[in-house]
Amino acid sequence: MTGTALRSTALAVLLCALIAVSSLGGTQFSTAAFTSQSTNAVSTAGAAADWTPPTVSVVAPSGPLKGAATVSVAAADGETGIASVVLQMQPAGGSTWTTLCTLAAAPYSCTWQTTTVADGAYDLRAMATDSAGYSATSGLVRVNVANAFAVILTDPGEVLRGTVPLRASLQNASPLGLLYAVRLEYSAAGAAKWTSIGSCANLLGSDQCTVNWSTTAVSSGDYDIRAVAYPVLNLTNIVYSVVYSDITVDNVAPVVSMIDPGATLSGTVTLAATASDAHSGVASVAIQYQPATGGSWVTACTVTAAPYSCRYSTLAMARGAYSFRAVATDVAGGTATSSAIANRTVDNTISSVSLDDPGSYLSGASTLTANANSTAGVTSVTIQYAPTGTTDWKTACTTSAEAFTCVWNTAGVADGSYDLRALLVDGSGRTTISASLTSRRVDNTPVRGLDIQAVNGTGTPGRLDAGDAITYTYSRQMNPASILAGFTGAATPVTLRLRDGGLVGTGSAGDTVDVLSSAGTGPISLGTVNLRGDYIKTNKTTLYSATMTATTATVNGASVTTIRISVNSLTSGGALRTASTAGAMIWTPSANATDLAGVRSTTAPITESGALDREF
Repeated sequence: MTGTALRSTALAVLLCALIAVSSLGGTQFSTAAFTSQSTNAVSTAGAAADWTPPTVSVVAPSGPLKGAATVSVAAADGETGIASVVLQMQPAGGSTWTTLCTLAAAPYSCTWQTTTVADGAYDLRAMATDSAGYSATSGLVRVNVANAFAVILTDPGEVLRGTVPLRASLQNASPLGLLYAVRLEYSAAGAAKWTSIGSCANLLGSDQCTVNWSTTAVSSGDYDIRAVAYPVLNLTNIVYSVVYSDITVDNVAPVVSMIDPGATLSGTVTLAATASDAHSGVASVAIQYQPATGGSWVTACTVTAAPYSCRYSTLAMARGAYSFRAVATDVAGGTATSSAIANRTVDNTISSVSLDDPGSYLSGASTLTANANSTAGVTSVTIQYAPTGTTDWKTACTTSAEAFTCVWNTAGVADGSYDLRALLVDGSGRTTISASLTSRRVDNTPVRGLDIQAVNGTGTPGRLDAGDAITYTYSRQMNPASILAGFTGAATPVTLRLRDGGLVGTGSAGDTVDVLSSAGTGPISLGTVNLRGDYIKTNKTTLYSATMTATTATVNGASVTTIRISVNSLTSGGALRTASTAGAMIWTPSANATDLAGVRSTTAPITESGALDREF
């Protein structure tokens, strides 16, 4: 064997040995080297001692920074150790970083002379490099620099009601015992016409000013709030706090109405109410019942997002007459109770059957589920369909299994609108017919939306910000140019628009996003997405720069197109909210999008798959 062949064989044996050792105990860190001695040149093979980056984070200061402030960084590397740490700062939301210090050994901290920058908000970050050359960058930490005399207004909250304590404190006041005055003021949002709420006089620098604001003295709506401070003996040295904008005052109770559940109830029924609130929005609706003989009201369910309805089993309710009502609570804490709907009979001593709503649009093999009960036992449940408005009922499927679920092959009927119902046959041979679900559309058009998903990046969960993404999945491979002229699937700049649901008719908890061209001149052919949550303040619009890409994926053995919109940065607007309620988005595709054969997409709404969650 030649020297070259011998060396190659030895190298292969060494690499196989390294792989075998690694597989015995999971992830391990080691070094190894083999040197070939032959008549040829020396060859060495080695395994890296470190193939993971370090960890690094900025330690958040406990309060505002002033003077010579010490900033610390936590950095670690379990293999080769930290070689260097760089600490940087930039004005909040900026794009140009300035290095404060470079550190080669622990403890990783340095002094920032904050008097060299203007007072205000700043972002800090740290970058660590280990001895193997791997590096990592920390998340951003927002700090406030405050060297000048200032007045700090404590965040009053986004929604106010009744009498609210507003608090302000002085910062960097004179230590010589000077007396100060602080005044709290409000203005209609964006008007900059300030009215005094109340004031505190003769404060020392360490004192706090608290003023109780009776918000019932103003009309419900959106307001700006600020604090003003000045030395009592020097009225020219006036300072103003940061303005808290678009604070909603809501002293008006919501409006709520109970929907009649029907004269006779049995089995699992739908309980529903309508509710609205003109200012802070509806937080929850509780649907309750009470026996006609009196007693406490019992909450059947509490719903936190429209439509305010739930499926409720009456089996645990004793047979008899009941009243039903709804209690709505708005975000500000105001409540309202609907008129009661009385004398509704609950009777589970006979057979009952109902059909779960399979959705407004059906296609392919659709699963249909009924809820069936009978004191005589259930022999079978048949689910039927008929063209909407007719009595031409035909069998979709029959089941005798306890789950009462069967599959309807909708490809066997023409596309169109259908009514659905369920028939229960009990152990005595009697038939009970459910209420009909009307106007469910069968649509087997081959091109449609399959799913819609949102991903949180590095920002706040439940809040749309940079790094977040939204993914649209179609049922077929699409022509990218039908979505945006000239689009090939490669990264393309676009504009993501977030609008309050009140602007588009979907309600305060129906905020929507759509995608515009990069110039923002008009929507592209992706349709709209109802976020089913409150992500932006009332009647507000926010625009983001974003990047659109298209890729091909395989779903259930079929090639499909996935469009990803990645959020880059906010370009206009604001007034964002952080959603607290889990929900499922609904995507309504555009009919202008076509597949590779030129077939247009259906506009059938698609509900986000998976468990309910907060978007972004």
